[in-house]
Amino acid sequence: MKNLLIEIFTWWNGQTMGTRFFTWRKGEFVGEDEFGNKYYRERAGKKRWVIYNGLAEASAIPPGWHGWMHHRVDTPPVDETYHPKSWQKPHEFNHTGTPRAHRPDGSILTPEKRPEVTGDYQAWTPGQ
Repeated sequence: MKNLLIEIFTWWNGQTMGTRFFTWRKGEFVGEDEFGNKYYRERAGKKRWVIYNGLAEASAIPPGWHGWMHHRVDTPPVDETYHPKSWQKPHEFNHTGTPRAHRPDGSILTPEKRPEVTGDYQAWTPGQ
């Protein structure tokens, strides 16, 4: 019952009822990636879509599937021996709001002291 309520009332977690119905009626299963995301295409058309395993995060689509989803290649990765390029990184979830978030120099959240102003830049002060 909980999964049904989640499917009815959320779009960011898996699939909606509309997506389930459209997939059942017109979808053809193409394959699944290492994260459990499932990829479909329309039987009589050009549409391609993914049903995420969990939260809908577009960056969770691996490079090979990304190319297929965006019509850059016609052959899905399951039908060929796809190997990611050396510069393609594996997916890493968004660390915003966690201790592993990126905090550049000068951020108020870093333990280091903010660097002093140097060069020809002078900070503006109101009333001067």
